[in-house]
Amino acid sequence: MADRRNDQQVHPLSQNYNHDAVSNFKRDEESASRESDEIRRKKRIRYLAYFAAFVVFQTGIIVLFSLTVMKIKTPKFRVQSATFETFNVGTATNASFNFRMNAEVGVKNNNFGTYKFQNSTISFFYDGTPIGEAMVPDSKSGWLSTKKLNVAVDLSSNNLTSNSQLENDLNSGVLKLNAQSKLSGKVTLTFMFKKKKSTNMDCTITVGFAERVVRDINCK
Repeated sequence: MADRRNDQQVHPLSQNYNHDAVSNFKRDEESASRESDEIRRKKRIRYLAYFAAFVVFQTGIIVLFSLTVMKIKTPKFRVQSATFETFNVGTATNASFNFRMNAEVGVKNNNFGTYKFQNSTISFFYDGTPIGEAMVPDSKSGWLSTKKLNVAVDLSSNNLTSNSQLENDLNSGVLKLNAQSKLSGKVTLTFMFKKKKSTNMDCTITVGFAERVVRDINCK
């Protein structure tokens, strides 16, 4: 009889224990599920942040590339130096000059691609009057470099209609000449993109009679 009563008392305790264990397991499972969802949410946020940073970085690279490498600049065409092979000057009463000048001209290319240009002509002027021409052959200037060319030209005052200004210059010992030209060509980037580019030369050449040299070259 005593054993039967003990069994009746133990059995309800066992049922309560199992119920509590199941409840605790469910709570742990729900808690683990919530933690797993939170971890996945944080990972998604982190991946989105990485993706946004990558997009911003790539956009910055593209903008920088387009503003530097892909931006096509106009080459510069200049007279860099000049010397005289012959140098003949008249007197103040018989003002005249005849020069043979050897000039070094440069085509400066500041692009990340070659500049291929056509042949051209450099016209030289004194006081607005043409006094000579020099031929520039077709060639090309490499990327971020300067192509140097040597040209020879005969300069003469024979075409001047008036010698009054030349007489004044002979007395002052300084003669100012002007060199003008236009160079046409194409800039090629990454062997695919081509764009036509023209550049103008406008240089003032100051000649010293006494020294028979070019004192200064100023290009716009």
